[in-house]
Amino acid sequence: MALIELKNIRKTYDLGEVQVHALREASFTIERGEYVALIGPSGSGKSTLMNTLGCLDRPTSGSYTLAGEEVVTMTKNERAHLRNRQIGFVFQNFNLLARTSALENVELPLLYAKGISTRERHDRAKKVLTDVGLGDRLDHHPSQLSGGQQQRVAIARALVNSPSILMGDEPTGNLDSKTSRDIIKLFRELNVKQQLTVIIVTHDQNVARNADRIIAMHDGEVISDTRDFEQAMQSLQAAESSLLE
Repeated sequence: MALIELKNIRKTYDLGEVQVHALREASFTIERGEYVALIGPSGSGKSTLMNTLGCLDRPTSGSYTLAGEEVVTMTKNERAHLRNRQIGFVFQNFNLLARTSALENVELPLLYAKGISTRERHDRAKKVLTDVGLGDRLDHHPSQLSGGQQQRVAIARALVNSPSILMGDEPTGNLDSKTSRDIIKLFRELNVKQQLTVIIVTHDQNVARNADRIIAMHDGEVISDTRDFEQAMQSLQAAESSLLE
């Protein structure tokens, strides 16, 4: 059984006189342990697709099963529970609490989990921070950390609940090129060593090129699903060119 299976997923936003078709019949599967990049121009539907995959939003129609559970028919609370068990998120802007230490930022998701003692929460946060190379920065606040270190704290926070999927929404968007390479190297290490499924939305071709599989979006449709980066880029270029004709 695939970890993720989408069948004919549609997402339509009703804006009164206008309907926006953000996703049009998206269908694909993602196996456990895959490393996937979602690419496409602004407005292509990749963020809507990420929100759907991340159980943040419910599609208008279609079927989405995550680890064998049908997401489309779930309530908001049920989706939140599934999301907390299965998915860790990393965002472009880090989203760290400014007046809180790295350790406390990483502990935060565990505050919502039942049956976890203060000691266990502390130990788990310390371990994941050490795993991402910040074992000597536990008490530092975000303002005392570089951009790359802040993103590593965000990654540790995403991992502290031991999710099966790590999702990144432009995770290198606010980083310089060297730091971006370091963060993507970390994503790859997590994918290989922990068999973590990684799904990244990105505009950065270098980030997409590092993935094992590229899903290209255009006007709400999946126009390419390939392991060949150049093929994915050619599909996008062809789609853009057709609009100009």
